[in-house]
Amino acid sequence: MKKTHLWLSFLLVPVDFLMIFLAGISAYYLRFSEFTRGIRPVIFDLPFNEYISALFIISLLWLVIFTFAGLYSIKSSRKLGQEIHKVFLACSTGLALIVILIFFRRELFDSRFIVLAGWIFAIFYVSFGRLFVRWLQRILYRHGWGVRKVLLIGAGKTADTLIYHFSSRKNSGYKVVKRVREIKSETWAELAEFIKDQEIDEIIQSDPNLSKAETLKLYDFATDNHIVFKYAADLLGVKVLRTEVMELAGIPVAEVKRTTLEGWGRITKRIFDIIFSGLLIAFLSPLLLIVTILIKLDSRGPVFFSRRDDGSYVYRIGESGKPFRYLKFRSMIPKSDNMRYKELANKNIRPDGPMVKIKDDPRVTGMGRFIRRWSIDELPELFLVFSGKMSLVGPRPHLPEEVAKYENNHRKSLTIKPGITGLAQISGRSDLLFDEEAKLDLYYIENWSMLLDINILLKTPWAVIRHREAE
Repeated sequence: MKKTHLWLSFLLVPVDFLMIFLAGISAYYLRFSEFTRGIRPVIFDLPFNEYISALFIISLLWLVIFTFAGLYSIKSSRKLGQEIHKVFLACSTGLALIVILIFFRRELFDSRFIVLAGWIFAIFYVSFGRLFVRWLQRILYRHGWGVRKVLLIGAGKTADTLIYHFSSRKNSGYKVVKRVREIKSETWAELAEFIKDQEIDEIIQSDPNLSKAETLKLYDFATDNHIVFKYAADLLGVKVLRTEVMELAGIPVAEVKRTTLEGWGRITKRIFDIIFSGLLIAFLSPLLLIVTILIKLDSRGPVFFSRRDDGSYVYRIGESGKPFRYLKFRSMIPKSDNMRYKELANKNIRPDGPMVKIKDDPRVTGMGRFIRRWSIDELPELFLVFSGKMSLVGPRPHLPEEVAKYENNHRKSLTIKPGITGLAQISGRSDLLFDEEAKLDLYYIENWSMLLDINILLKTPWAVIRHREAE
């Protein structure tokens, strides 16, 4: 999902809160207006200050209801009628909540006019807020913001219909940047070369005559290059774990979901990472300072491992296969990193995969052995989490030369941000086979939830305490 869509999803929260709050204020002033008092005199006392305090709390509770109602996901394919229907149901659930509160607070019985009026105003105001966000989204689309660039596969009428729809409606949110009418042997090389120069967000396979083998190869191509894959319904029979069907130009199009971590879940996970990585950095700052001093006293060299033997920066591969600068506490003697591929290559205990692990590594310093045993060397990764390069929970980040040796099924671990800890770390740490670790990472990606993240974080300290071979 593009950042524009995430920001619009996030914008819905303050807009909804404002609309709910304004609905409550409108209901209050309507009740105390001369017109309404002329019809039914006010015989109860409800000071505005007290009312505002209660309205603030009620508005927050309604946002929780809206969250469970699934109202915080911007999708251009959702029809306006469906959106308004969801708003009506969510506001009605909020009304039921207020009725329950009134039942336990009898002094509010005389203000039931305000409750009913607030409910009606909320439906209209929140719907108006939703219309505003949709209007803003379409304005952004017309100016090229958040538009999904599409690689369209197909030569038939379905592809023609999609191209006409996207080109004639600039606010559709889609733009076809390349069309491939026929898959040939040289097509794959051409596509690989094309995406090097052009940013592609989605591949839409619309050719009903494409063979299953070609379709699956196209799906693997999209996965390897971290591109969303969509296809005309009923064209893909296997390798689909989760799909979502939407309507584009009257054509049912299904999207293959690589992970449940998208939309509001992605925003929630990022907020969680910022808050808790910041708290951990503050809480562990004395330990970080002590370790810094001990590393300097133990051996010559920098405090952090952030450069290769030739002086170039250390990079790890992150989300969507993008490299990022990496650092952790130095645990080895300086300029000994490349020895793993040369003098120590025959001592590798991980021949099952692309990673290199050396048992009884002679390069490790005395202090390095201690901080590796307790995973203290990885604590600087908290700064990478705070800056957005990593997450608290996710697949471990690997080196570019390791990722270059990945098989197709391994590349799916690059779908999301890498993490400090994950299912593999709490399930077996460094004595897991690489394929076993990859399967655990894939399970996490496909079944992500905030509850799963919290569960992994709670189990991580115990996994560190258990005596395992240090990495």
